[in-house]
Amino acid sequence: MKRLDNIKLHIGESEQTLIKIAQKNLKKPVKFFKILKKSLDARDKNNILWVYSIAFSEEPEEVRPSLEKLCSATQVAVIGSGPAGLMCGLRLVEHGIAPIIIERGECVEEREQTTLKFFKSRVLNPQSNVQFGEGGAGTFSDGKLNTQTHNGNNRDVLEYFARFGAPKEILYLNKPHIGSDNLKTVLKNIRKFIENNGGKYLFNTQFIGFNKFQSGKSNRPKLKSLILKNTKTGEESELEVGFTVLAVGHSSRDTFKMLDRSGIKMTPRDFAIGVRIEHLAAQIGLAQYGKNYKLLPAADYKLVSHAHERTVFTFCMCPGGVVIPAASEEGGVVVNGMSNYARNGLNSNSALMVQMKADDFGGELFSGMEFQREIERMAFEAGGRTYAAPVQLYKDFALDKISQGFGEVEPTYAAGTFFAPLNEILPSVAVSALKAAIPDMDKRLRGFANPSAILTGVETRFSSPVKIERGEDLQSVSLAGLYPCGEGAGYSGGITSSAADGIKIAEKIFENIKNHTIFI
Repeated sequence: MKRLDNIKLHIGESEQTLIKIAQKNLKKPVKFFKILKKSLDARDKNNILWVYSIAFSEEPEEVRPSLEKLCSATQVAVIGSGPAGLMCGLRLVEHGIAPIIIERGECVEEREQTTLKFFKSRVLNPQSNVQFGEGGAGTFSDGKLNTQTHNGNNRDVLEYFARFGAPKEILYLNKPHIGSDNLKTVLKNIRKFIENNGGKYLFNTQFIGFNKFQSGKSNRPKLKSLILKNTKTGEESELEVGFTVLAVGHSSRDTFKMLDRSGIKMTPRDFAIGVRIEHLAAQIGLAQYGKNYKLLPAADYKLVSHAHERTVFTFCMCPGGVVIPAASEEGGVVVNGMSNYARNGLNSNSALMVQMKADDFGGELFSGMEFQREIERMAFEAGGRTYAAPVQLYKDFALDKISQGFGEVEPTYAAGTFFAPLNEILPSVAVSALKAAIPDMDKRLRGFANPSAILTGVETRFSSPVKIERGEDLQSVSLAGLYPCGEGAGYSGGITSSAADGIKIAEKIFENIKNHTIFI
């Protein structure tokens, strides 16, 4: 197989040109051709280019060998159906291990209707919402798959998503995304595959406790069974398990409290808080690509500022997207960002986050969690207890003034907004950091400090405020058979890294079952 890098095509030039280049180089008929990478070079706005790497051969592509399969009666439960839990379940199925996936929220079809009801009527279901339900928080975020981690399973994550319905271009785009609209189909396809191969989903089922026993083969007690609760009926049940993957996401505050009461070792983590900042998508496109922006996909950005002692950074940027209500507890306002595959909305938004330190909220295990909760409650109270979100134009935020009206940017937050001084809701250190960072970021992205840009609060669920400690064997240091996994356990951040951690855990469980090493 041959590879060519740094092939440049002008905007609008057909990708069929790449095949012609491969044929010319090979001097033989091309039977295998693949785009390995595609990125945009916009350094010269008058000469924007697509840059490709390609692979090709005169022989057909080799078929990837199947994974080794087991025939085992060991019961494996996966708690949580976000990226970590789903990819763990998929890999287990491919190894011949049929998991039971336990999800406190609803299946994606029902979950979508529940969240739309919340957006419109502001009636929150604490068990099924933007944070909880099939697909996890990522279902309502755009499905961005770029990551800074170099986990060897990252490629497998992309291939799984493409296999189950995501656009094939995610396999080679420099900044791949699925789109929240496509994600719903992908989730249903994954569910069907897992169920057709013996797996089982338990929706509307919350993990509320566990039983354990002491084994002479380990200093740690061993997980024996899970205590589950049907969130619709309140009925409790017990499920005996051999292994359990704990992939509960970053917002399962009641689960974290239960684990602590049950003796599971956890440690507090630093995290970030902030707001969503909205601009017109056309303004971001013009700033990034110049006059040719209409010929290109909706522009994104990634910015970091060190103008203040606290680092400020953009996160989960949603080109052509909307700001959405993302509360999971009654009495709190939380915002997030979402965009569909086309990214063709009028506005673009991004989280604008300030790094918090333990000294900001105290050193106790749940001090950070309560710090997040208090900010969410303040935003809720300020808005008249309606789940409306506090907003402020950037020009007024900079001057500590309450905004009186919107300019060229209109808010997209679906549950209503109200004008409020964000400096009375966010901690003072976050306010001063944002005031320093926005004009600093404007130096690198012209128009970022647009006076009409809208700041919507509050973004508090950047990451889990606690870490569930696991050992080198990937099991909880407190309980054998329990595998903390993904973002909620403190071992990833974002869809790709969480999904890759899920695959890593699945491989470890497969290895343990294969070698009959249940007790480590």
